[in-house]
Amino acid sequence: MFESRWLYEIILIIYGLSLTCYFIDFIQSNQKANRIAFWLLSMVWIIQSFFLCKQVFLENSFPILSLYDGLFFYSFVLVTLSLIINRLFSIHFIVFFTNLFGFFILLLYILTKAKREGLEQGVQLVNEILITHITLSIVSYGFFTLSFLLSIMYLVQYRLLKNKQGMRWIRRLGDLKQLDRYSFMAVTLGVPLLLLGIILGVVWAYVANEEFYWFDLKTFGSFLVLAVYVLYLLLRVIKRYQGKAISIYNTAAFLILIINFLLFSLLSNFHF
Repeated sequence: MFESRWLYEIILIIYGLSLTCYFIDFIQSNQKANRIAFWLLSMVWIIQSFFLCKQVFLENSFPILSLYDGLFFYSFVLVTLSLIINRLFSIHFIVFFTNLFGFFILLLYILTKAKREGLEQGVQLVNEILITHITLSIVSYGFFTLSFLLSIMYLVQYRLLKNKQGMRWIRRLGDLKQLDRYSFMAVTLGVPLLLLGIILGVVWAYVANEEFYWFDLKTFGSFLVLAVYVLYLLLRVIKRYQGKAISIYNTAAFLILIINFLLFSLLSNFHF
């Protein structure tokens, strides 16, 4: 398997990008993002089909004889169903959640195989997953920071307009609707990246035999940050919160993020 380590890494990257696009479509009803997600997921299906055919025709075995082997076939079935549903039906919610679960199953299969075979490349793959976990989490924090700054700019702009002060700064700060929309877009990108980062971290801890603490402050803080920003999206999409109210909420959410990143990291049992 691990002669093809890079191919497995590529499939996870493509799958992650597909999930991100499906999430954008899930939140914003973006048809362009849906089309991109569909074709990225099709690439995942093609690569999975290649591995499946290799095992069936070259190794004369079908991956269902054990729970471990069944993980790969399970993921393949979920991807296949997602493609069919996406093509024939307009049920985007189930497509996103099915693929999220399928990504978790595929990741668990790949890392478990690395653990079982114990090869040098397998160990390297596990370590690279850890690096990806950290990278995705920090990149998501970058998007949340950008959203926070845009919200601050919105609140400053709103204050200036309300009090009719600093009119020469208004044009440089930007349009209120534009600031509000870009802040929303940044959170929409940050949430799926953080979710993928958390999934990678949990699976890595399980496969690498690291002592994992569900009640560790940093672990708790990461789930709290994810929950806070998911609530932001719910307020924005379902409750239709916009403008000043959602900008104030976004500012408070960022304070929780900073506490998690700086304070909880120092108090954590196994995070830096």
